[in-house]
Amino acid sequence: MTTDAPRIDIPTSADVLVVGAGPGGSAAAAHAAAAGYDVVLADAAAFPRDKTCGDGLTPRAVAELDTLGMGDLLDGRPRLDGLQLNGWGRSVYVPWPSGRFPTYGSAIARTELDDAIRRFALGRGARMAAPAKAVDVVLDGGRITSVVLDTPAGRHRIRVGQVIVADGVRSGLGKILGRTWHRDTAYGVAARAYVPSPLSDARVMGSHLELRGPDGELLPGYGWVFPLGSTGLLNVGVGALATAERPASMALRPILEHYARMVGDEWQITGNPVRIASALLPMGGAVSGVAGPNWMLVGDAAACVNPLNGEGIDYALETARLAVARLGAGDHTEAWRAELVEHYGTAFSAARRLAGLLTMPRTVPILGRPGIRSQRLMSMVVRVMGNLITPDDADLVARAWRSVGHLSSRVDDRPPFS
Repeated sequence: MTTDAPRIDIPTSADVLVVGAGPGGSAAAAHAAAAGYDVVLADAAAFPRDKTCGDGLTPRAVAELDTLGMGDLLDGRPRLDGLQLNGWGRSVYVPWPSGRFPTYGSAIARTELDDAIRRFALGRGARMAAPAKAVDVVLDGGRITSVVLDTPAGRHRIRVGQVIVADGVRSGLGKILGRTWHRDTAYGVAARAYVPSPLSDARVMGSHLELRGPDGELLPGYGWVFPLGSTGLLNVGVGALATAERPASMALRPILEHYARMVGDEWQITGNPVRIASALLPMGGAVSGVAGPNWMLVGDAAACVNPLNGEGIDYALETARLAVARLGAGDHTEAWRAELVEHYGTAFSAARRLAGLLTMPRTVPILGRPGIRSQRLMSMVVRVMGNLITPDDADLVARAWRSVGHLSSRVDDRPPFS
C-alpha cells in the first residue's frame, strides 16, 4: 500500500525570499511586507518549534520589538528590572541603565517568541513555506535567481528578486553562498534547560560570573537564570567561551545539571532540569561572505552575537530592519558588510578581544574578583553585556568603550565581517 506525499503549497516566485523564521527572519519578513514587497518566509521546521536559547530579552530587544510593532507581545510577560550578579562570595544587584532604551528587559520562550513574530509577519502579508529547507541556489553573474527548497512533497524552485538569509548559527544557505566562520576569534558553547520554581515571577535576571564544574574547576564562562513568568518555569543555562587555539572540550550537560543544583536553594527550584539543549555560537562578526549582489545575511547567520554573553535576539531584530531598509539600494556585496561594520564593528572587536582573554580561566578571577566588588564597574559590565552602548551615547563609559573598539579594530588580524 502506498500513500501520497503531503501537499505543500510553495509559491513559485517572490520579490523577497527570507530563509529562516527565527526572530531575525520573521522580523525581516514583517518589515519587507509592510514596505510593499511580495514576501515568502521559508523555514526548515514546522511551527511552533524550539531553539536553544536563554530566552532573555535585553532592553535593546524590547525596544526593537516595539519598533517592529509588537510591543504588546510582552504584556503579561515578566518585567525584568535588572540583573543579580554573583561571584567570589559577592552578590550585586544592577538595574538596567536609563537612556535610549527601556529600563527593563523581559523573557519569553523561543517556542512562543519565534512563532509570534512569524504569525505577525504573515498578518502583514508575508506567505509561509514550511517545512521547506533551502538546499541550493541558481546563480546568474553572482545574483541569486532561484532558491531550491526541499519539502516533504519534494523539491521546489522559487524565483527570487532578493534574499535575506536568517537561517541561524549553522546557516546552511549561507555556506552554499560562501559564508565562512572563522574560529580564530572567540566563540561560544552554551546549554540551557527548564526547571520549575515559584520564583518564576521574579523581576530580576540571575547571572553567575564565577562558573565552576562539578569538580570545582573554574570555567571560562558564566551561568544564568531567567524567570519565565506565568509558565512557572525558569530558563537555567551555562555558557563558555572558546577559540580554535583553546577549544571548549567540556561536557556541558553535567555542568548545567551541577549549576541547577547550585542555584536550587536560591531560586527555590522544585524539579530536575528538562528539555536540555546545547548550541555552538559564532560571535562578534566572526564570519566572512555576509552578502552578495542581491542577498544579505542577518542575525546569527552573520555572527551578530555579543561575544561576552551570547545574546543575539536584539541584533537579529535590528539587522533584519537594517537589511530591509536597503533592499532597493543596489548591489549589497560591499555595502552590507560596510553597514554591519559601521553599526557593530568596533564593539564586536573590543568584546571578542576581551572574550579571548576570558577563554583563559586564570584571567577570570583577575578581572572578576575586583570587578564584582564595585557597583560602578558592574554597571559598566551590564551596559556592555546588554548591548546598551550606542554610537549616540556620549558619556565617559561609552567614549572609552568606543576608543577601545577603534584601537582593537586597528590591530585585528581579522576584523569583524572580514
